This record gives sequence, C-alpha cells and structure tokens, in this order.
Amino acid sequence: MQTIQVDKKILSKNDKEALKLKQKFKEENVFVINLMSSPGSGKTTFLEHLAAITNPSSLVVIEGDLQTNRDTIRLQKVGIDAYQISTGDTCHLEAFMIAEALEHIDYTQKDFLFIENVGNLVCPASYDLGANMNIVALSVSEGDDKVLKYPTMFLCADAVLITKTDLISYFKFDKDKIKQDLIQLGKDIPLFLCSCKEIQTLHNIFNYFKEQRGLGYVSCHSF
Repeated sequence: MQTIQVDKKILSKNDKEALKLKQKFKEENVFVINLMSSPGSGKTTFLEHLAAITNPSSLVVIEGDLQTNRDTIRLQKVGIDAYQISTGDTCHLEAFMIAEALEHIDYTQKDFLFIENVGNLVCPASYDLGANMNIVALSVSEGDDKVLKYPTMFLCADAVLITKTDLISYFKFDKDKIKQDLIQLGKDIPLFLCSCKEIQTLHNIFNYFKEQRGLGYVSCHSF
C-alpha cells in the first residue's frame, strides 16, 4: 500500500508539471510531439531524414537517452537544433526534465518541437510531457505482436509509425495485425508506413503532422 501511495505522489507531481507545460506551449503557439518506441526502432533516423524534406532550422529536438549524446550529435550534423537530456538510470523522461530543457533551447519560433523519449515500451507511457501528440514508432524488425504485449504504450498513442518497412519482405510482419490489435484495445488511430529509403512515406507522415498543427496542409491518408 505504501508503494502505491508513493507512485501516486510521483505521478501527481509529474501531471501537475505537465499541465503547466501544456499551458506554456499553448500560449507560445508551440506544437510538441512526444516520440516513443523501444530502442533501435529508428526514432533518430526518422528525425534525421525530416531534414531532407523540410527546413531543418524549423525543427528542434529534446533528446532523451540514458547515456551519451550521440543521437543529439547526429541531429545537429543535419542542421536540427537538439538538446540532450541524459537520464542516467531513469528509463523515461519526466515533465520537469522538459521544463528545464526549455531554458536551454530556442524553441518558440520553430514549427515543431520533438521530444525523443528514452527507448522503452513501458515507462514513458505513464509520464505526460505536455505534448500535443504522442507518437509511437514500431519497427518491422521488432515483430507485429507488440501492441497487445505493451498495451499501455499504445493506449496513449495518437498515431503509430511502422518503421523500416523496406524490410517487410525479410520478416513475418503483418501490418494489418497491428491495426486489428489496436482496434481490440479500442484505439482507432492513424497508422503510417515509414521507410527512410522511400521519401514519400516521410512526406505522408510530415504532412499529417503539419495538418495537426493547423498549417493548412492536406493530410495524406495512412494505410
């Protein structure tokens, strides 16, 4: 019982900070996307390749990792402003971490602020970061059984990116199973196929982001 009470206090504190962030982002007209997935699903690669289809200076990324700033350096090399949060033993980002990071980046004139969460299909789902959207990436190489194995993560998703789709022929991956499992969870959300080797898939996803932000772009349909 005591552990449950402690957890409630921690989450309550995070939720209060997340509400402050939501209000801050609304007042400053900043559109924030929380990008979550397991390690190696292609989050950083996806963000890297956005620089090829839009002005990289219009994007800013808060990068979360347990250790090293390697992903941050990768993004900076393609012209994207990026700020590193090293969480140590913490397997997720928390709202107060985002609030502190905002003090170190120029984000108010950007079209999008991406939060690349720590690679983990469990913990990040429980921590609201004040984002406009939660996007979950799932790579073909991980398998098509993850939605029901990690329901909390997919229950908090506003859209799902199936990444590395150029590898589908090498894996027994059924994209329709993902959709069916989401429906079983009661989630009717967009799914997008994503391959950084197929530039149109990036346009499809980015156009969807722009539509959600309200820039007047017509969204391409997910599958």
